[in-house]
Amino acid sequence: MKEFELTILGCSSAKPTPRHHPSSQVLSYRGKLFMIDCGEGTQQQFYRYGLNHNRLGHIFISHLHGDHCFGLIGFISTLELHQRTGEIVVHAPADLESLLRPQIDYYCGGETLNIRIEPLPPKASEIYNDGTLRVTSFPLKHRVPTFGFRFEEINKPPHIIKERVDRYNIPLRELPQIKEGADYITPDGEVITNAELVSPPTPSASYAYCSDTKFSRTIVPYVKGVNLLYHEATYLNDMEKTAKKRYHATALQAATIAKEAEVGELLIGHFSSRYKDEAPLLNEAKQEFFNTRLANEGMKIRF
Repeated sequence: MKEFELTILGCSSAKPTPRHHPSSQVLSYRGKLFMIDCGEGTQQQFYRYGLNHNRLGHIFISHLHGDHCFGLIGFISTLELHQRTGEIVVHAPADLESLLRPQIDYYCGGETLNIRIEPLPPKASEIYNDGTLRVTSFPLKHRVPTFGFRFEEINKPPHIIKERVDRYNIPLRELPQIKEGADYITPDGEVITNAELVSPPTPSASYAYCSDTKFSRTIVPYVKGVNLLYHEATYLNDMEKTAKKRYHATALQAATIAKEAEVGELLIGHFSSRYKDEAPLLNEAKQEFFNTRLANEGMKIRF
C-alpha cells in the first residue's frame, strides 16, 4: 500500500514566470497534510488541486527567500476566511517569527486559528514525530540559512496472517495486542506465539526535499535511500560556475546526489526562468540517474 502522496503546487525559481508558480508542495500521509515551502499564490494552488485545509497541521519553510515564503501571510489569511480553527505549526528559520508575526497581528484576527512558529535547529535534528511519521531537518548550502527535510515512516506494525487467525479462531479484539507483539492464548490454554501469527511489516517509505542548495555531497547521508528525492535543478551543467556562485545546483549535480544516495526516484524542480522548455534539464539528469522526472504544477506522485 502506498502511504505518501506528493502534490506539486509550484516549482519555479525566484524570477516570476507565466509557466510556473514559486516553490510549494504538499505531502499527504495517512490523512494528514504537510506543506513544504509557501511561495506567492500558494493559497490559490492549494484549493485548485483539491486539498483540504482541515487536514493541514504543519508547514515547513526551507529558507527565507521570498519565493519560498511570501505566500505565508496570504495562505494564513485565506485559512481564516475559511474559518479554519485549531493550530498550525510553521517550522522555519528563526527570523521568521519577527518577520511574520507583525503581519499576522495586522492582517489576521487570530480568533480561531493559532499560528505557532517553531525555529529550525542549526544542526540536523528531529523536528516532528507522531509515532508513525518522523521529520528531520538538515542544513543545506545556500546564501542564507537553509534546510532540507526528510519524512519517513516509523514503527510500522507487522501484518496479521489471516489464515492463522482463522485457524485459531482468534477474536478481533485480540488483534491490536498481537500487532504489538503479544502471543495468543487459546481458551484451552495453548500458547500460540506471536511469530506464528504475524509477518514482517512492509518496508518504510520516505521522502526528502532539498531546495535551494549548491552541489554538496554533505547532503548524501541525510537523503540516503529515500523512495523519492526532490532536489533543485536550477540550471543546466553548462552554467555550473553560475550555479556555484549563486549557491544553486545543476540538473547533472542533482542526479549525482540521487545516484550517490541510492534513492529510488529523483524529482527535479526550481527551474530558472531562462528555460522555456525543461526537457534538456531532464535529459541531462537522466544521463547520470535515469529514474528522474520533472516537477510540474498539479503533479501527484504516490509512493
